[in-house]
Amino acid sequence: MKGREWIGDTARVDVHASLEAPCAPDELFAFVDDLARYPAWVDLVHRAQLVADVIEPPEWQIELRARIGPFARSKQLRMRRTLHDTAAHVAVFERHEVDGRSHSPWVLRAEVTPTGEGSALHMHLHYGGGLWTGGVLERALADQITNGRERLLTLVRSTR
Repeated sequence: MKGREWIGDTARVDVHASLEAPCAPDELFAFVDDLARYPAWVDLVHRAQLVADVIEPPEWQIELRARIGPFARSKQLRMRRTLHDTAAHVAVFERHEVDGRSHSPWVLRAEVTPTGEGSALHMHLHYGGGLWTGGVLERALADQITNGRERLLTLVRSTR
């Protein structure tokens, strides 16, 4: 997992995480190519609802919630799937607000590759804003990555 890089008055957060799962790449990819499935295994993603009036590419209204000790933060995002390659098992989601204002970028990339025993998931989250600075996002993500790995593996195993 990589940390934060400061650029002027804003922070840039790039987090990389991976896991190996005892299943085919298609099975694992089904859990990461649809943001509506993330609340089942990532507590940080409190809500992820498909935007009904957008067909292609799909968009989700996301609510992120993080609690670090006595402090809590919440963030609303609209994310669009900008790449969906089912053959290569790659999905990319980017922030896509429709209010006409400028917003900090959020980009999530998920890629699943085959391994000898199943498949491997590699995820990269990029955040280019200043709201979740001071290590808040990194602390929340570190916990989420640890807990999310186990929950995702449990979900994968339960669908087999």
